Amino acid sequence: MEKPAFLDRDRPDVPDLVVPGGVTPFYLAGRPVRGRLVRLGVLADTLLTRHDHPAPVTRLAGKALALVAALASALKFQGSFSLQMKGDGPVSMLVADCTNTGALRFYARTDDEALAALLEETPKPTDRELLGNGYMALTVDQGPEMDRHQGIVEIAGDDLSAMAMHYFASSEQHACWIMLACQMTDAGWRAGGLVLERIAGEGGSHVVEDEAAEASWETATILAGTLSTKELLDDSLPTLQLLHRLFHEEDLHVSQPRALAFGCRCSRARLANVLETFPQDDLDHMCQDDGNIVMTCEFCNVDFRFARKNIATQAQ
Repeated sequence: MEKPAFLDRDRPDVPDLVVPGGVTPFYLAGRPVRGRLVRLGVLADTLLTRHDHPAPVTRLAGKALALVAALASALKFQGSFSLQMKGDGPVSMLVADCTNTGALRFYARTDDEALAALLEETPKPTDRELLGNGYMALTVDQGPEMDRHQGIVEIAGDDLSAMAMHYFASSEQHACWIMLACQMTDAGWRAGGLVLERIAGEGGSHVVEDEAAEASWETATILAGTLSTKELLDDSLPTLQLLHRLFHEEDLHVSQPRALAFGCRCSRARLANVLETFPQDDLDHMCQDDGNIVMTCEFCNVDFRFARKNIATQAQ
């Protein structure tokens, strides 16, 4: 006997993949600097290749995944941390989120005709040319019983790194330095990022004075700026070795790494609940010739099939 859809809470057939050291937090003792180094490794290829996007869109999505992984790992919360970008460009919407346990997923909505025209004219477009004018939102969602914290700013800058730094400068009044990268390598797609935050009186044995703090922050960003995309995405270069190469003269202290994982949270039960909210006429219209309704998860790109006769609507 087939299990009813509303009872089927199993995960779909998606990779059960965990990268143990996906995010490595660190701080520079006695300096107003803390940071996170993000390296998705094989997880990037697994997430990104589930969608058939052109390379420029895939690179943008990989950078978005690295960004939410870095930012979510800096917070103490239960729930999900999400990035949403909406614009008037060929990529009209980009969504990426990361849970407090490190589960990642993304979705990009594209205008195929507009995207093809852009790529014909500009084979290597900037992130801004893909997104156009619009807004960027960062949201912490801890469930229906908790208030959501959300900040929204206009899209500004040519790449996602600059857009994120603009967000923190304008919405949070918080100094950050951000590098994001995503490329196709010999091992497949790889994505990563380095995020530095300027803090006050944390992470060290003493509080530096204002002038010294400014100098320390400037030094840290200059050193971070020497990081190359090749180094960041090189699986053979250990994370601790990379951080030591960058900050060994700045009293580097590395904290416990955090895992990242393939994290779509869809299920037949959840989608069945959605279908039951539609009126009978709409359900009949969705039904295919074989008597099934097919719903596709936009995040993991898995098709779910439901027998129309088994869907009872709750709509009035």
